[in-house]
Amino acid sequence: MKTPMIMTPGPTYIHEDVRKAMSREVTNPDLDKNFYEFYKETCEQLKKVYNTTNEVLILNGEGILGLEASCASLIEPGDRVLCIDNGIFGNGFADFAKIYGADVTYFKTDYKKAVSVNELEEFLKVDNKFKIATLVHCETPSGITNPVKNMCPLLNKYGIITVVDSVSALGGEEMKVDEWDMDIVLSGSQKCLSAAPGLTILSISEKAWQKINNRSTPIAGFYSNLSIWKNWYQNKTFPYTQPISDIYGLREAVDRILMDKDVLLRHKKIANATRVSLLNSGIKLYATSGYSNTVTTALVPEGISYNEIFITMVEDYNIMIAGGFNFLKDKVFRIGHMGENCREEKVYITLKALDWVLRKYGVVLKSEIHVEFVKAMKQ
Repeated sequence: MKTPMIMTPGPTYIHEDVRKAMSREVTNPDLDKNFYEFYKETCEQLKKVYNTTNEVLILNGEGILGLEASCASLIEPGDRVLCIDNGIFGNGFADFAKIYGADVTYFKTDYKKAVSVNELEEFLKVDNKFKIATLVHCETPSGITNPVKNMCPLLNKYGIITVVDSVSALGGEEMKVDEWDMDIVLSGSQKCLSAAPGLTILSISEKAWQKINNRSTPIAGFYSNLSIWKNWYQNKTFPYTQPISDIYGLREAVDRILMDKDVLLRHKKIANATRVSLLNSGIKLYATSGYSNTVTTALVPEGISYNEIFITMVEDYNIMIAGGFNFLKDKVFRIGHMGENCREEKVYITLKALDWVLRKYGVVLKSEIHVEFVKAMKQ
């Protein structure tokens, strides 16, 4: 069976150079001092993507591990945690905080819009006694990017440690950790970085380390305990055996991003053209502001179901796009134009197939979606 072209918002296509890197001969990562250097050098390369001097770690686990490890390591029972909630992932962040005893307060906003910094500021004027705030950079289900560049400095003004889920943004959206006063920023290997699923990447500020290393209660658990990484390089000891092949692939993927000086511009241009092509064809978007540069979420048109779109795209054109979940289940479809998926020819092919599928089921379109995409790319 031929592997479909995956135009989903993660996992994304893996470049052949990354696949080759993963096939390198392995060594014993616990004993080979050269691998400690390789791991550290890879973290230094990731710092360039984050634009930070903070410590960066690579953890053996998909991006969810980063969410849980951040909460497990920072939160002590009774700590007040502010959950900034304008989407499914933002709301779900609180579940991890509650596991570790947090006293959670929600700042809820419109799920179809990016977070309003002005509204957040007014909220904090009234209530700001929080130890930690959780927020999402890119709300992947709804296709919204939040203004973390303004949110994090605002929270930092009140001494609140920020934990930012940038799983679907890092590598496709602008990121300036140090300039934006961000404390923990977590991401995953399988999204914009276009490496294999299975790795979490975190940048951790000194303020966050101070909280982690000066707790009055022990951290519950081991694998989610970030403090076990203390002095790993100086002691040449990893907390557990590293997934060496995955890290080889990640390094190649990160190097490719750093060599691509137009990577953020390409994401922005293709994302805009995708949205314009859908709108000009009569398809409505879910979000009304804060459109993501890495994923577009559109409403399923009348006369067709998401399952019909998904199955026919795969069976007739061997292209896989994503749907929604939670309250968006069966209401939206999503196209991931992130990482190696963010190539003009791939998005064109996807939109052409989508156009044919919608017409096959009798959906009336104002224009050919792929033709509108070409027009928008030329502007």
